[in-house]
Amino acid sequence: MYAVFEDGSRQYRVTPGDVVRIDYREAEPGATIELPRVLLVADGTDLRIGTPTVAGIKVTAEVVGLAKEKTQTQQFRRRKNYRRLRGHTQKHVEVRIKSIG
Repeated sequence: MYAVFEDGSRQYRVTPGDVVRIDYREAEPGATIELPRVLLVADGTDLRIGTPTVAGIKVTAEVVGLAKEKTQTQQFRRRKNYRRLRGHTQKHVEVRIKSIG
């Protein structure tokens, strides 16, 4: 069984037990999150595609931890003594998918 759900502007294909990084939201590790925007659910031979979402289906997930991703950009112009280094830290929430339904 798997499902495709939408969070923010991204879509994720998950099965129960998967660990996924989603956009940041305030939640403690161990808390339960419901993700209601399910676009597709497949269970063996049964395939349900939503228009735009599948009615009555939610993905339930447990918060595993909070993660950060550091990105750096560097600008450089030769022979001009011009160097710029900028950084950005994006926060994420790691969740483990508990159930689909």
